[in-house]
Amino acid sequence: MSILSQAAVSTQLNAIFVSLELSRSTWLVTSLSPGRGERISRHQVMGGDVPALLERFAQLQAKAREGTGEQYPLVVIQEAGLDGFWIHRCLVREDIESHVVDAASIAASRRSRRAKTDKLDGEALVRTLLAYKRGEPRVCAMVTVPSVEDEDRRRICRERRSLVAERIRHINRVKGLLFAQGVGDYEPLRANRRTRLEELMTGDGRPLPRHVKLEIERELDRLELVMRQIKEVERERDAMLETATDEVADPAGARLLQLRGIGPEFAGVRHAEAFFRNFSNRRQVACYAGLAPSPWQSGNMDREQGVSKAGNKRLRTTMIQVAWLWLRHQLESELTRWYAERVQANGGRVRRVMIVALARKLLIALWQFSSAGVVPKGALLKAV
Repeated sequence: MSILSQAAVSTQLNAIFVSLELSRSTWLVTSLSPGRGERISRHQVMGGDVPALLERFAQLQAKAREGTGEQYPLVVIQEAGLDGFWIHRCLVREDIESHVVDAASIAASRRSRRAKTDKLDGEALVRTLLAYKRGEPRVCAMVTVPSVEDEDRRRICRERRSLVAERIRHINRVKGLLFAQGVGDYEPLRANRRTRLEELMTGDGRPLPRHVKLEIERELDRLELVMRQIKEVERERDAMLETATDEVADPAGARLLQLRGIGPEFAGVRHAEAFFRNFSNRRQVACYAGLAPSPWQSGNMDREQGVSKAGNKRLRTTMIQVAWLWLRHQLESELTRWYAERVQANGGRVRRVMIVALARKLLIALWQFSSAGVVPKGALLKAV
């Protein structure tokens, strides 16, 4: 078995296979080199020390050259995680073949108590990389690394989502403090929020207590700061979509704004999260958003479990919202009629189920429109 494995590595794949287990303090380098049979070596380098990592790679190549008399390239794999893609870009810049894998796509033991250590994970990554390079189908899902510009462009919509969530927290905090005093008709988002606060009386006819009022004022200070930041982010988003001829912006992102019911936020999310990528077919589009079906078939058992939810959560959530707006603004479109017929046939009980199916069809239609200019059947465009 050892001789066969050595031959497979040295003659068929002809490379040194390396996996990286990354943490803040240390990086575990697990490698399998030609001429060493099934023996896997492990070394540690300081976390973030790229020169030390490259030096370790050079040592692995030198040992393989001493044992076999040939020079072998490196093939490196790492899991997608909090480290992002900067390590991958460093390796590619050094002409090292690098892959980033979705950790959830790697098959794992289904025993009730599965041993898990960095050592075992490193070995599993090496085996996965070997199978992937042999061409085994569905062994794992490699991540498509975005360009620096595409990755940076995502921050606009993602920052806005975080700021909106923070705005909601401040609003709820202010309303909660006032509700405890018997005040239930105060709206912190209105322009007269400061003047209105001075006029408020508690439910039993008293002025607001001093410390409660001061706390609300500080909450309003933070709320107004968040509101200003949201406007700044929205200006950046609109500029990104409007500058269709710029080197960084893509005309496909601005093209989505032509459809009625599609606003800047929805267009920005779809462009930044999905449509900057190249998809080969509609199935890839649905799978990327986690809107593909997940059947359960075994023997006589055959049922649907719903959508997989294994894709981009931000894109999937946005598409559900867009599907509801599509029903309101695109009454004559073929997709709207398709949804209405199926809901009516089932007595209206499956509206929430069918809206997910509509979101999948709509995502595919928008992809075709943004990439090839194919307008969804019956859809209305905005007036110029």
